[in-house]
Amino acid sequence: MGYAEIRYEVADGVCTLTLDRPARLNAVTPTMLAELLDALERADADDAVRAVVVTGAGRGFCAGADLSAGGGTFDAGARGGAATAEEHRDGGGRFTLRLFDLAKPVIAAINGPAVGFGITMTLAMDVRLAARDARIGFVFARRGVVPEACSTWFLPRLVGMARAAEWVYTGRVFDAEEARAGGLVSRVLAPGELLPAARALAREIADNTSAVSVALARQMMWKLLGAEHPMAAHRLDSLGMFWTGRSADAHEGVTSFLEKRPPRFAGRPSADLPPFYPWWQTPPFRIPS
Repeated sequence: MGYAEIRYEVADGVCTLTLDRPARLNAVTPTMLAELLDALERADADDAVRAVVVTGAGRGFCAGADLSAGGGTFDAGARGGAATAEEHRDGGGRFTLRLFDLAKPVIAAINGPAVGFGITMTLAMDVRLAARDARIGFVFARRGVVPEACSTWFLPRLVGMARAAEWVYTGRVFDAEEARAGGLVSRVLAPGELLPAARALAREIADNTSAVSVALARQMMWKLLGAEHPMAAHRLDSLGMFWTGRSADAHEGVTSFLEKRPPRFAGRPSADLPPFYPWWQTPPFRIPS
């Protein structure tokens, strides 16, 4: 599929998704959202993709929703969307929920302004790196709407309730260092170092780890965020270790370590995930005692 508002590139095991409306600071449109969803499906199905990097073209990461439609920008009915509240499904939420189920790790390279959906879209990604001049804002209250893209679930889990509340209730725009201090981004880098650093991190995953192990670990950590007791993790760990422990990747991981050579993992997320995966999509799944 050709894309009009994003770029999709794969090299050396890394898929780079670039939001590509630089004249509008990569503000999101329905077209861009549909293309992003398609790109996630494509990357998830491709065993040649080991990790995904998301960034923006030009001087911005994503300025949030394109507001050129004026005061009715957020009115779903006026835009020809769902007629009732019960039928409406937030487009940003569809994106982050798809990220939440992705088998590949995702790294955000926040190269400039990231406000509204421009920052909430990153919350279901695994690592966020920011350029020194990036500006971030959960600006929804200043636009008369509420946070979207499932961000009221993700953000407090990432940075804690007090920090999330301050950023969301004020709607103010803050700098990359405040984001790093609050735990929202891992590193703040010079603009020219940002994308190379994100790709280097993605390559470290691609070059040294089992794709099956990473896919399982990603989902185990995300899906256990709401568990009430560590026993849920113990039971899921036990299932995972039972199946991965007998795999060819486990044999290769140990053998390569003992032979002091780089591993050559062959496991594929498309074919070699254990039979209980994806456990969260088949309720009422019960992790055995």
